[in-house]
Amino acid sequence: MCRAGKAWFVRRARSSVLDRGMTTSEYAVGTIAACAFAAVLYKVVTSGAVLSALQSLIKDALDAKF
Repeated sequence: MCRAGKAWFVRRARSSVLDRGMTTSEYAVGTIAACAFAAVLYKVVTSGAVLSALQSLIKDALDAKF
């Protein structure tokens, strides 16, 4: 292996060791994004249109003729 190839390999190996996992700030941003998504999903699922659609779906399933 040539000298430039060895230097590239060493730099690449060192950088991969330093970039393991997420930092604390990345965890914080990910947690905030997950909470925001959960809040939006909760609002959508508990909206009137979705509740009435679920109720009609359950009612139709229970009133099915066998």
